[in-house]
Amino acid sequence: MSRSEPIVILKRGREKSLLRRHPWVFSGAVGRVKGSPEPGQTADVVASDGRFLGRGAYCPSSQIRVRIWAFDQQQITREFFARKLAAAIGRRQAQLAVAEGACRLVHGESDGLPGLVIDRYGQYLVAQFLTAGTERWKQDIVAILAELVPCRGIFERSDAAVRAKEGLAPVKGVLWGREPPRRLIIEQAGIKILVDVHNGHKTGFYLDQAENRPLVAGYCRGKTVLNCFSYTGGFSLAALAAGAAHVTSIDSSKAVLDTAGRNLELNGFDPSRADFVNGNVFDVLRKYRDQGRRFDMVILDPPKFVESYNHLKKASRAYKDINLQAMRIISPEGMLATFSCSGLIEPALFQKIVFDASLDAGRQACIIRRFSQAEDHPVALNFPEGAYLKGLLCIVE
Repeated sequence: MSRSEPIVILKRGREKSLLRRHPWVFSGAVGRVKGSPEPGQTADVVASDGRFLGRGAYCPSSQIRVRIWAFDQQQITREFFARKLAAAIGRRQAQLAVAEGACRLVHGESDGLPGLVIDRYGQYLVAQFLTAGTERWKQDIVAILAELVPCRGIFERSDAAVRAKEGLAPVKGVLWGREPPRRLIIEQAGIKILVDVHNGHKTGFYLDQAENRPLVAGYCRGKTVLNCFSYTGGFSLAALAAGAAHVTSIDSSKAVLDTAGRNLELNGFDPSRADFVNGNVFDVLRKYRDQGRRFDMVILDPPKFVESYNHLKKASRAYKDINLQAMRIISPEGMLATFSCSGLIEPALFQKIVFDASLDAGRQACIIRRFSQAEDHPVALNFPEGAYLKGLLCIVE
């Protein structure tokens, strides 16, 4: 055990999760702390009887008091991060080989780097430092990334609300090299997409749906499609490329719908095959129901509805409502592709919510495919919370 590091001593019997290599130590498990660790400083974690359990980043303001870097006694140094980053990036060599492609290079806990997200958009990297530990090592991490990944620049999007829980202010700007243009063009499955890494959702785009878009699109040929919470049109573009007869995209942001329209032009799609509706999805679905409109395929890819267990019931009602309204406007033998990116909504609960919606809609539905996040968003077996995205493709009778 390192004599120079502060020591976090757990309460009796609270070491079980660490023995199972779960990387989080919650505040309620902490008995006492030896030393006065600063936010993000490395601390050793020991059981009440003194057994070494792990070494991680301490954060006095977060409910997750320590995020484990290593379960052995290796030193947490620049070389440690160089090894971890090289391993994570090495797993994505196939995606890196695509010149204008986009992929996730580092996926937090599942790559052994809690709180760190690195996405690649063509010749630029976009980074999120979401915890006190990653913030403390930011300078070294950026320098290592610049050495490992040939790129024009590294841009920071540490403006996620979760940083406040770590006592950190939002930060955005250039970390290394050139500033990326306001709109980057990436290509996924042969489709060109404009990405705003400065102000777009997450790091600019929803990379976790990369594999699901062409899968859903494969069922859209000749169909009328309604894409709800469409953002800049990822699912809409995929459906049009697959031969959808017409696609309607709904989003509450006019700015992202304008980008979706530009994406339509960028790919040379016939504008008569698409329309864009600026509005609240819950309200628009009810309006379509009242108008008697019908669609052959409805895609529901909403934002995260739940941030904590306190909001779970409210979020479940919201998921049920949108699925209920969607089923009411799906043509007989039509299809529903429905997703949840809320980690606290477990797959079994999500399936139950969709089932309850079908009951209330008076429709019989059958699951023919399940979806999860793209392979560059891996799920470490010791961190099941990493499996946040789930989806169902249903035939609705």
